[in-house]
Amino acid sequence: GSSMTNEKCYLTGKFARVGLGTRHIDYNGRLCMSSAAAAYTKAFGLDRAPIPMTDIPLADCMLVVGANVAECFPVAMQWLWRARDRGARLIVIDPRETPTARTADLWLPVRPGTDIAVLNAMLRQVIHDGLADEAYIAARTVGWEGVRATVEPYTPEMAERIAGVPAERIVAAARLYGRSATSLIMHARGIEHSTHGVNNVLACINLALSRGQVGKPGGGTIMLTGQGNGQGGREMGQKANQLPGYRHIDVLEERQYIADVWGIPEPELPQEGAAATEQVRLMADGTIKSCLVICSNLMVSLPDNAVVQRALQHLDPLVVIDFFMSETAELADVVLPGSVWCEDEGTTTNLEGRVVKINQAALPPGEARRDWEILSDLARRLGRGQFFDYANPRQIFDELRLASRGGVSDYYGITWEKIDAQGGVFWPCPTEDHPGTPRLFEERFGHPDGRAKMFALRYEPPAEEPSDAYPFRLTTGRVVYHYLSGTQTRRLGFLNSQAPEPWVEIHPMMAERLGIRDHEMVRVRTPRASMELQALVVPTIRPDTLFIPFHYGHSGAANLLTNPAVEPACKIPEYKVCAATVERLGAAPVNGAASPCENYTPTSDPKMFPYAVGETKTPASQEAKRF
Repeated sequence: GSSMTNEKCYLTGKFARVGLGTRHIDYNGRLCMSSAAAAYTKAFGLDRAPIPMTDIPLADCMLVVGANVAECFPVAMQWLWRARDRGARLIVIDPRETPTARTADLWLPVRPGTDIAVLNAMLRQVIHDGLADEAYIAARTVGWEGVRATVEPYTPEMAERIAGVPAERIVAAARLYGRSATSLIMHARGIEHSTHGVNNVLACINLALSRGQVGKPGGGTIMLTGQGNGQGGREMGQKANQLPGYRHIDVLEERQYIADVWGIPEPELPQEGAAATEQVRLMADGTIKSCLVICSNLMVSLPDNAVVQRALQHLDPLVVIDFFMSETAELADVVLPGSVWCEDEGTTTNLEGRVVKINQAALPPGEARRDWEILSDLARRLGRGQFFDYANPRQIFDELRLASRGGVSDYYGITWEKIDAQGGVFWPCPTEDHPGTPRLFEERFGHPDGRAKMFALRYEPPAEEPSDAYPFRLTTGRVVYHYLSGTQTRRLGFLNSQAPEPWVEIHPMMAERLGIRDHEMVRVRTPRASMELQALVVPTIRPDTLFIPFHYGHSGAANLLTNPAVEPACKIPEYKVCAATVERLGAAPVNGAASPCENYTPTSDPKMFPYAVGETKTPASQEAKRF
């Protein structure tokens, strides 16, 4: 998991490669941030948000794409409100009218999995309106001519046919965004949990670069992390193909540097291992024979849940380090009670790249131990204790500083004292007298030529499209009462009382056609499995779309249903769209012509839903006329 301190994340990477000698280690950011990380690296040459959160109020226009900020990242909303208070406009692209979308000037209710068609159409409109910053593009980017040619066919009308968003709303959004002096795109799992997640993020970056916004205070793009240390977790060497400091595991010079820091011969350092989504298959076929899971609940988090369970049950042993008996820990041969965040000290790195300090507030109860102590003790019992001789987390931090020195994410100049003095320090920070780097790319990007790369991107459909048997698009996400796999929040009385079990959201139009009443128990089926849950009939979702929150375990796990298809490069699963159907429990679960959705395919009509929802704030027709 990445919801651990940097010190623990660093130690798990070292423990796998030095203590166990295995190449198979990955972090659960593979299920969260990996597509955004890959896109930023491809476009900018560096995987980090270019601006600090304090820059958000400087934006004149905010485009939120696939991010339910109000429920998934509520502490970030203060910055959006500050921007709104000074007059910033807000555009939201999302299939649901989320709490964030309800406050927007313009809501674009996109079909799940089709965002890139809308983003390309917006970029085309920016070009046709003469709003592209040609001087910035020529001086600071490469690839523009290919992008310009590729987006030309994506007229607003074409995007409407693909994405189901009215053409006039796409035009209005492009002009709102393109005519703002400072514009900021915020994106999250809604576009990243996709077999085209990297390209979806790159499409956002293309739009921001076309307007010359990246490197400007308050402008550009920013990825919203999905877990406590989602940024730091992937910088510490937990990732299958990375070593500390964002060093590449297949580059000899970078391998040699880390081997020297760790005191081992370079050939002993394992090569790249399997991604977390690939490890399940290797467990099932016996290639991976045992597994140590720390701070991750695979039985809730991974797609096609039934396959995951079979893979874990095939292991001997499965060992889990956790502080609650999660659904994954229930399957373990050995459970080692670890520590929660307040029972240890160390650092984490937030979405800005700001390294902050956590101070210990309590001791682990009973026989529970701090996680780094458990790993160090295991290393000693494996005869590798000489490499894990730590007395406290401070010693681990000082070693990770050295391991990151000279790397892309350089922590060498960050000390605990400097963190306290500055209220956090932004990497890169190469020396102790360096103040840190809150804002990136003001003069040059991270590629050797100093330029950002733009990529020509075409719309490709999701891995699984609706059919007569499965006419809906199912999407999953978070709700404000729970966090991640719910291992902690489902044990808190008030939070659990507000959302004790999952539900499925369905639009009133489709509920009426299917004879489904609000709060009635229904069955949702996909090609993989089915689950029974309560229907929530709401006008805030597209009629061709269903939504289920994913925080629940056992028979309530939404990932029983989701598609295990992954993005080819970064292996992130397509959690946000798969084909599904919904039926009353009294209806026979049959397919084809006898389907409950017989004679109606929601995806066939791009104008099927009431666009009037929310239009009193900013009617698209008025926006189009105003511009």
